Amino acid sequence: MSDGWDWNRPGVGDDDEESPGWPEEETQAERESPGGWPNDDPEQDGDAPGDWPTPGSTRQEPDYGRPAEDWVPGDYSAYQDGFTRRDADDAEAGQYPGRRTRDPLARLFPGLPRSVRVTLDWILTIAGAILIVVALKEWVVNPYRIPSSSMEPALNCAKPGPGCLGDSSDRVLACRICLDFGPPSRGDIVVFNTPTEAALKCGEGGTFVKRVIGLPGDTVREDNHGFIWIRGPDSKKFVKLNEPYLSKERRLADSVHFGQLWTVPPDQYFMMGDNRSQSCDSRTWGSVPRNKLIGIVFFVYWPPDRIGFR
Repeated sequence: MSDGWDWNRPGVGDDDEESPGWPEEETQAERESPGGWPNDDPEQDGDAPGDWPTPGSTRQEPDYGRPAEDWVPGDYSAYQDGFTRRDADDAEAGQYPGRRTRDPLARLFPGLPRSVRVTLDWILTIAGAILIVVALKEWVVNPYRIPSSSMEPALNCAKPGPGCLGDSSDRVLACRICLDFGPPSRGDIVVFNTPTEAALKCGEGGTFVKRVIGLPGDTVREDNHGFIWIRGPDSKKFVKLNEPYLSKERRLADSVHFGQLWTVPPDQYFMMGDNRSQSCDSRTWGSVPRNKLIGIVFFVYWPPDRIGFR
C-alpha cells in the first residue's frame, strides 16, 4: 500500500540515470569539489581547507559539563552602587545584611518604641520651628502694623482713624540685621523705640515708625513754607532737602514748627513723619539715639493691593 510519496523515491537501478535537477554541462570534477561549488578559492574566502571538518570527524565543543563549584564568578564590583552586596559570610549564613535606618532618633535611641519616637520627633520639629521664628524676629526681620497716620500716604493706617487712608492697616517688614552692616541713610523709614520725652509730650511712647531726616551732627531747619533745610557738620550753608514723598498741602498743614532750627547730637538721628500735621516726632521730643533703632522698613506684605518695597 502506497503512502502517497513513494513515487518520488529513487528506485533500484536509478543510480545511473540523470537527475533532472543537475545541469547537463556539470562535470564529474565539479560534483566532487568541496561544498559542491566550482572554482572555490580558499584564500579569497579567508578559510583554509585544513580548517574545514572532514567527513567522520567531530568538532571540539566547549565543555559545559563542569561542576558548578569549579566556575569562577565574575567581578561585579563596578555595579555595587545602588545594590545591596552579599558577602561570602552572609551567603554562608543564608541572610543579607540589615538595612541601616535613616531615622536619627532610632539610631540615637534604638530601644525606644516607634510611637514614642514619632511623638518626640513632632515635639522637636515644632520646637525647632518656634526657635527659628523667634531667632528671625530677634535678629533678622520683624513684622509691624502701622497704627497711626503719621506716615501717610507712604504707609497706610485703617479708616476711620484720623487722617487714615487705608481700608486696613499696612503690615510691614523691618530689616533688623541691616543695621548691623551700617547706619541708616537719610530718607529711610525706620522702626525705633521712642525716648522718654515722647511719652511725656505726645501722650504715647513705645515703638514708632518715622523717616530719617537729620543724620548725626546735622543742623535741621524748617522754613515758613514747610520745606526742610539741612546743614552738614562740615558745611557752612543749608541745602534744601528733596522730599518727593511729601505734597504741598501736607507741608503747609503744619505751621507750628515754621522757622525752627534743631541740632542733631552725635550718634543720634532726627525723625519726622510724612504727614507732618499728624506726626509727633523729633521736632517735639528730640533726636533718637542709635541704640534705640530697631530696623529699616523695606517691604509691605499686607494688604494684597499694597504689597511692595518701600
